[in-house]
Amino acid sequence: MTKIATERLYLRQWQPSDFALFADMNTDPEVMRYYPKRLSAAVSDSIANKCQQLIKDNGWGFWAVSLKDGSKNSDTFIGFVGLNETHADLPCAPCVEIAWRLRKDYWGQGYATEAAHAALKFAFDALVLDEVVAFTAVINKRSQLLMERIGMSNTQDNFYHPALSPSHPLAEHVLYKITQQQWQEARTN
Repeated sequence: MTKIATERLYLRQWQPSDFALFADMNTDPEVMRYYPKRLSAAVSDSIANKCQQLIKDNGWGFWAVSLKDGSKNSDTFIGFVGLNETHADLPCAPCVEIAWRLRKDYWGQGYATEAAHAALKFAFDALVLDEVVAFTAVINKRSQLLMERIGMSNTQDNFYHPALSPSHPLAEHVLYKITQQQWQEARTN
């Protein structure tokens, strides 16, 4: 797998040094606000290992994101952004989703948007997908704004996440998508 470079970032394979930072991020109450629970180090490591293996096997997935600015923080893990085949029990399946999670120190600087654009470019140019979806809890307005910034549209097909009780405050999800045609049209405008 080749690194994907943007103006300020690398989307790359996971490295052993990423795991502790990922685990730390997954215990942050603000980062995990719209997830059912914070994750233990063991669960975080398991997820990172799975991300690493999927990238090794497929050449794509949830890439580790790092800065490429040449400073002492260069190549330091700031989160992940990437693509994943959704679980079969989701109403939008089968499909490929785009998702992200960044360490709180790196919020509000446009990194998630920049990396998400690179992931969509890969999805449509390299994988030649017909569409990419994204979903989040209805109350997660911050992620919905990012979905809109990268050109995705709310399908208005809300659903209840099958892993959560319908009464759970995070159960109802919005579903966004962008098609290959919409991506190409946005690039020519």
